[in-house]
Amino acid sequence: MAVISVGDIMTRDLLTLDQSATLKDAHDMMREKSIRHIPVVDPLTGKLMGVLTQKRMIATIMSLLSDYGVSALERRERQCRVVEIIDADFESVDEHAPLIEVVSFFLKNKHGCLTIVDDKQCLIGIVTSSDFVRLCAELLKKDN
Repeated sequence: MAVISVGDIMTRDLLTLDQSATLKDAHDMMREKSIRHIPVVDPLTGKLMGVLTQKRMIATIMSLLSDYGVSALERRERQCRVVEIIDADFESVDEHAPLIEVVSFFLKNKHGCLTIVDDKQCLIGIVTSSDFVRLCAELLKKDN
């Protein structure tokens, strides 16, 4: 079957956090699971609230370190809720979006991920630059 839409390559088995999660929760998840993007969803509705990126997380941690020092970092991470630092102004597409449009999004915006939502704005997947690298590897294997 030919790959034609974002739904063909997106990750459906997602790691997410809800709005009660702390920066410490996100930091631990990113480190333990080796991920760079965490969607934040409303646990009651499943609606996507925003995305916490590794870049935003690191910037926040650096700011906390600068303001409060190493000895207070973990306590401050536990006090900072992810909803305070997520990127709530994000683009999403539905799973039927053509891959060529998604490629254009990545090239124009230099983002590392794009969220996939249904018609109720509930999160159903995420596509990352790594998904495109995997697709490229599969296509290159077929050609050889």
